[in-house]
Amino acid sequence: MPYRELMIRPLIARAFWLLSPWRLRTQPAPDRPAVFIGAPHTSNWDFVLMLAIAWQQRIRLRWLGKHTLFTGWRGPIMRALGGLPVDRRSPAGLVDEVVARIRAGDVFGLVITPDGTRGPHEHWKSGFYRIARATGLPLVLGYVDRTTMTTGLGPLVELTGRVREDMDLIRAFYRDKSGFHPHLRVEPRLREEPEVEGGRAL
Repeated sequence: MPYRELMIRPLIARAFWLLSPWRLRTQPAPDRPAVFIGAPHTSNWDFVLMLAIAWQQRIRLRWLGKHTLFTGWRGPIMRALGGLPVDRRSPAGLVDEVVARIRAGDVFGLVITPDGTRGPHEHWKSGFYRIARATGLPLVLGYVDRTTMTTGLGPLVELTGRVREDMDLIRAFYRDKSGFHPHLRVEPRLREEPEVEGGRAL
C-alpha cells in the first residue's frame, strides 16, 4: 500500500469517530494474522464501521464480497479497500482459495461476516471456522452493538476443534451485542454443531 494511503487513512478514521454517533470501544489489534468475525451483521453500514476500525487500528484487512460488487468501475475501488470477490453461485472452493493465499505468505487479517443481511436464516455459515482451523489462525471477535452505540474488536479466540465448546465462547461474547438492526440479529450457531455431539468433526 502506498505510503500516502497509510498516512491518510488513520486521519480519515479519526475524523469519522469524532463526528459519528458511534463510539469505538475496542481491544488492541492482534500483532499477527487472524480471522476477524464481523457480527452481528445486520446492515451494509457495518462495512463503513469495519473500515473505520481497521484504519484507526492500522490493520491490513481483506474481506469477502459477492463478485457482482467487483464489476465495472466499482472493481478497482473494492479491491483497493481490501475486497476479495466471491462467486456465491459456486462457493465450494472459497475456503481452499483463502487458505492457499495465506499459506503462500499473503499476510492479512481476513474479515468474514458469518451471518448476513439478506433473507431469514437461523445459522451462521461455518466458513470462518473452517478457514481458521485450516490455517491455524485465531479468531478476533469484531462487534456492532446498537444498544450502546459501540463497535470495535473483542477478544482473540484460539479454536480447539471442539466446535460446540468454541461456539459457546463465541455465543457468550455476542450474547449482549445487538447489531445495527437488532431485529435482524441471528444467534451464533453453526448448522454442524449437533453433528459434533455424535462424535463427528466439522
